Amino acid sequence: MTEMPELILSGLVGVLLGAGFFGGLWWTVRKTLSSSRPAVWVFGSMLLRVSAVVAGLFFVAGGRWERLLACLLGFIVARLIVIRLTLLAERRHAP
Repeated sequence: MTEMPELILSGLVGVLLGAGFFGGLWWTVRKTLSSSRPAVWVFGSMLLRVSAVVAGLFFVAGGRWERLLACLLGFIVARLIVIRLTLLAERRHAP
């Protein structure tokens, strides 16, 4: 059985991966609105974000499904946090 500290650490890494992924997505969407070449931004960002998350999940899991699951749960938690923060930021800047 996997130790609890390993699962907690895996979950925290998942939160960091998710924050980077979804924060990067939000930044990319905002950047493409003012870009003359939005397709380059979208494709480049997607490639970078997906590669980083897949590599991070592979590294964290280390062949253990429990750590992978904890990391994925952290990833989902980060998604919820980023959604909440971006909605708050948009409300603050709305006229």
